[in-house]
Amino acid sequence: MSEPTIRDVARLAQVSIASVSRTLNNLGSVAEGTRRKVEDAAKQLGYVPHAGARSLSLAKTRAIGVVLPDTHGEFFSEVMRGMDREASARDYVLLLSNMHGAREHPEHVLRTMRGRVDGVIVMAPHLDADEVENALPPRLPAVLLNAHGSVRSHSSFGIDNNHGVRSILDHLKAIGRQNIVHIAGPSDNVDAQQRCDAFRSAMGKRKSVVVAGDYSEESGIAAVRKLFDGGIEFDAIFAANDMMAIGAIEELRERGIDVPAAVAVAGFDDVPLARHLGLTTARIRIDELGAHAIARLIDIIDRGEESTVQGLHAPELIVRTSTGG
Repeated sequence: MSEPTIRDVARLAQVSIASVSRTLNNLGSVAEGTRRKVEDAAKQLGYVPHAGARSLSLAKTRAIGVVLPDTHGEFFSEVMRGMDREASARDYVLLLSNMHGAREHPEHVLRTMRGRVDGVIVMAPHLDADEVENALPPRLPAVLLNAHGSVRSHSSFGIDNNHGVRSILDHLKAIGRQNIVHIAGPSDNVDAQQRCDAFRSAMGKRKSVVVAGDYSEESGIAAVRKLFDGGIEFDAIFAANDMMAIGAIEELRERGIDVPAAVAVAGFDDVPLARHLGLTTARIRIDELGAHAIARLIDIIDRGEESTVQGLHAPELIVRTSTGG
């Protein structure tokens, strides 16, 4: 079967070839109704603009697209460090794009990649896996990171959050902590949801106290203030990431509370700053997570690997001074 052409898209959408070109290349103003018809037709036909098809079939760009949510904090820095290291070692460069806003349509972001890259890494923990998979251009190799939900058609890498949370809580209970509270991450983030669910499950019949956070250091500070304002008794804090744990320690010490004698604190991720501050945490080899995703994608691009891989990285408990280690 021959590849669909721009004429096929125009015929199916019942618009002019010029309208198809303007829509797919984001040139000039296009009526919303026309844009929808063109995009639906292109998706139905599996059409890739000529420049993109040529780069994929004849002269590789040696570029990989990386689509991330709004990047902040050391987690994303470490993921990108691992990706860049692996891509450079295999003679590829990275083209980075961000999804600004909680629910920005992935189709729009991925459209900007079309024709510029040989494959894409997509990390969108706030979107359902189906949303991401449906947005991916046909025949463009892709690997998902921390996908929200069950992935079927693409390789995916993520974190075994349940294992990491249970290792932290087992440690806190082993050192005699009875009143453990959790500072949760964003409610629309898959890792934060899984860590909160694992916390509630591991606490069993004990009362589960959860305070909302947003992964920032400031929200860790605010969470501790909320605990004190609510008169909640606690002798340990488990935060869903290291930056909130660091904020919690800062506020506890500001109030003259000894860490870890009075309150033990643990985080999750093991970003470089956590190591310098003596924070107990669940270590994800974050850079390796990024490197593995890139390696898998390049194998798909260069070797035509067709099998899908769903990999979970099991975090490692690292005990430091914030819990008395």
